[in-house]
Amino acid sequence: MRHNAVTLKEVTKAFGGAWLRRTNGNGRKLAVDRVSFDVKPGEIFGVLGPNGSGKSTLIRLIATLLLPDGGQVTIFGHDAVREAMAVRRLINRVSVEAAFFKKLSPMENLVYAARLYGLDATQARAEILSLLGRFGLERSAIGKPMEEMSRGMQQKVAIARALLSRPAILLLDEPTTGLDPRSKLEVQAAVRELRSEHGTTILQTTHDMNEADGLCDRLATRLRADRGAPSPL
Repeated sequence: MRHNAVTLKEVTKAFGGAWLRRTNGNGRKLAVDRVSFDVKPGEIFGVLGPNGSGKSTLIRLIATLLLPDGGQVTIFGHDAVREAMAVRRLINRVSVEAAFFKKLSPMENLVYAARLYGLDATQARAEILSLLGRFGLERSAIGKPMEEMSRGMQQKVAIARALLSRPAILLLDEPTTGLDPRSKLEVQAAVRELRSEHGTTILQTTHDMNEADGLCDRLATRLRADRGAPSPL
């Protein structure tokens, strides 16, 4: 039986604290409320919603960085709580603010990441050059400090870094937020290339309706009860 790439069943996550007890009486704020959807292998699936609607929390639940309060997350049939290590071998994540050593170059940052992934350094360098070249980085830019690069280029380096681990699923959390129009189009083109050339399953959050409509095969919206029932489109 072929598994879905991602399956969520009635997933719920709430956060609490003393300040919330003062404001709402029970000290709990729902971020994700009974969300259910499936993502097929090789699909670009979008999670659309405004800031504060729970999109990043959902990504962290799928990435095993948070534990759900209720429901179940499975990745290619692996339970994200009970089989977290198996899930982590299948996924990688790029957030809106990708972290780099800004004084180092793209090559130096990616070689460092490759060592963390346990990759052979010589083979990794060849693959890094290939990845960065496909994403439009000139050879002259690969050795310059990251701080001299545009946000759009930095995001493409972040995607290249994530691909070094050869993930079956790439989680993109608002990867084009704050980018200029040209950089946004470049990142979107990189996402399409990943799916077309490698069959990578991509789950992306966004608040941009035009981006969601133009990039994603399907969408899910409304992750909390106060915005209506979760709704795959």
